[in-house]
Amino acid sequence: MPRISEMADTNFDGIAQPYVPPAKLQISDKLRLHQVWDENIDPVTYEVIRHNLWNINEEHGATIQRISGSPIAMYALDLNPSILTEDAEFVYFGPYMQYMSGVTDTQVKWTLENRSDNPGINEGDMYLANDPWVGAAHQMDVVLLCPVFWEGELFCWITNCLHQYDVGGITPGSFCPSAESAFDEGILIPPIKIIENDVIRSDIEDLYLRSSRKPALVALDFRAQMAGNTSARKRMLELIRRYGPKTVKGVMKQIINNAETAFIAKMDRLPDGVWQERTYVEGCRPGDRRTHRVILTVRKEGHKLTFYNEGTAEQDGAMNATYSGWRGSVMVAINELLCWDQYFAVGGALRHIEFDPTPGTFTCANYPASVSTAPVQAMEISLYPAYNALSKMIYPDEDMRRDIFCIGGTSQWPATIFRGIDQWGEQYGYLLIDPIGGAIGAFAIGDGINTGGQARTPICQLPNIEHTEQSFPLLFLYRKELPDSGGAGKYRGGLSAESCFIPHNTDVITQDTLSSGNATPTSPGMMGGYPAATNKYTFIKDSDILDRMGAREMPDDTADLKGKRVTLGLREQNFTQAPNDVYAVRWTGGGGFGDPMDRDIEDIEADLEAMAVTPGAARTIYGAVFKPDGTIDKNATQEHRAAIRKKRLNGANGKTRKLDGELVLQATEYLSVRRGGGGANHWACAKCATDLGPIEGNYKLGCLREDRPVSESNPLIGDTKDHIDDEVVFRQFYCPGCGTLIENEVSIASDPPLMDISIAL
Repeated sequence: MPRISEMADTNFDGIAQPYVPPAKLQISDKLRLHQVWDENIDPVTYEVIRHNLWNINEEHGATIQRISGSPIAMYALDLNPSILTEDAEFVYFGPYMQYMSGVTDTQVKWTLENRSDNPGINEGDMYLANDPWVGAAHQMDVVLLCPVFWEGELFCWITNCLHQYDVGGITPGSFCPSAESAFDEGILIPPIKIIENDVIRSDIEDLYLRSSRKPALVALDFRAQMAGNTSARKRMLELIRRYGPKTVKGVMKQIINNAETAFIAKMDRLPDGVWQERTYVEGCRPGDRRTHRVILTVRKEGHKLTFYNEGTAEQDGAMNATYSGWRGSVMVAINELLCWDQYFAVGGALRHIEFDPTPGTFTCANYPASVSTAPVQAMEISLYPAYNALSKMIYPDEDMRRDIFCIGGTSQWPATIFRGIDQWGEQYGYLLIDPIGGAIGAFAIGDGINTGGQARTPICQLPNIEHTEQSFPLLFLYRKELPDSGGAGKYRGGLSAESCFIPHNTDVITQDTLSSGNATPTSPGMMGGYPAATNKYTFIKDSDILDRMGAREMPDDTADLKGKRVTLGLREQNFTQAPNDVYAVRWTGGGGFGDPMDRDIEDIEADLEAMAVTPGAARTIYGAVFKPDGTIDKNATQEHRAAIRKKRLNGANGKTRKLDGELVLQATEYLSVRRGGGGANHWACAKCATDLGPIEGNYKLGCLREDRPVSESNPLIGDTKDHIDDEVVFRQFYCPGCGTLIENEVSIASDPPLMDISIAL
């Protein structure tokens, strides 16, 4: 089977097509492309048009949000608009759900090659698609592609993607946790011409809506997308009329060229090497208690980055994503860590990036794998490890170091899929949006952001509780941030939260869970930082909540309630919640950065004051010693921390070798490269210069290693045996010279230590 780097996206019948660069796309002679532009544009005109293009794209997204009747668009902002050149290079994509636009260029290329002859691409057309084997994230993410013509030539593409309410499948809402293949899921639509001469084709729309349980809402979503494209196309044509097509196209090309130049400049400041991250997904179908390995590897060679997923588990059950989903996810991390200064213009960087995954893995699944749950499992688990791998890649540059951040909250989304009869007697099906509140992981220069959203959706926000209660038959008991949910570290990860509700104005709610990261932390921290809390479902049957409410007592935690506590599976299906049954969902926080023993005592005191950290965690994880009055004893704490580092050495001190050669590179917060004997490069502790072995090897093998239960890494991590059979360990790698915590790993016990860094010097 050919590698993906040798092919374009697999088409809708699962047959691999040879890869063709944008400049060599096989396009029908019927279609004329606009490919003339000004090379020299004065700086003022460039900035005016550049920001105008950005505003067109931003207004495009806002138009969809305002017109759509779906809470998914209004509150979750589960959409994204894009502008692409005539031959499918990104100019901009928006600050909404970024991985959606990360697969738009593959859709446009496919459409150019497969639709330009029959039925043709013409002015006034729009193409609709949701086929993940062409370029969608999953079936509910419906793309609407709009070619923009100027004087008979295809000038550019305006596109958008919006998560639709329901496109069919065996589960209302179209997230299908028990699906075994795409045949159990919503309709697959390769790009089809749904709008012709600015008129909706009724035959195609009827086909598109036929599988939906809520066709009226989906039709409204589609019209919101059409309005977004129409508005953006109008603005684009106004811009062309004002400045001329050659000038506007010249600015588009210069945006991409400038982004390319900026990307190359960053690559020139970084060493070549290979960086790798490993994590796990739990449970691919109801009853599955296995863990499924995920590997993300990035190789840097000069100006070129190549991403791989070799070593990832095979596709299975309903956890999978296609190549497009994997690529779109990784592109989010690329955009935010390497292209943030280019205003979301990732097109220039993509000229120097290849994606080379292994087909048949669950992050690059072959047709007809089940992929409807991709964004909450396979795509999240593709994106978040990329943050860590790329952050370690850019850490050696002192300026770029300020840009890195640890994995954030909702690194695996704990989905709550509920359905039934609402307060108006109508059928409904919905996915609880609250976990989008997420958390931002710790930075290399400071703490993360409590419930700061999800980095992949920069402008996302939690929906108001009142909005959810207005739309659905729920009554919230509380929604609160959770102490200790952020990963510990020199800089603490942002806190996550928990939402708790009961049915209201309905007899019963039928629910499914769909989650991973409930046993194995998927926000593991970085460079000595500790993991954040795991996801958790809490379900209390026949509780005393109604009696408490009658007595005007409102609980602020499920621990206060009486009733039968039920352990829900990660893909529990069709369980029912009556009005006196209490349901709560907790989501992961942000990972920590750096050894918690290096956290300033003043910061721990502030954490205690803000209830971000409990006294127990301050003692066991941060090494704090308290006075009788409850304040921290700073001198005693420093002595206790020194004793902890000494205990880590376990008698190894004095048996190590210091490197007195020059410092070659600062690889991570606690890991450096120094000259050894004979001029060879060696790994070394960044604090005491202890030799950790030749640079060709794994520095972890030169460290002291301690394997601890993963529950010791965060107070909110419970018994892994509730959900999986594999043993999960929290590995810590200490400098054998001074006891500094060099790095941590969350790992299945049978997996060897990961060689996460390999630098070519």
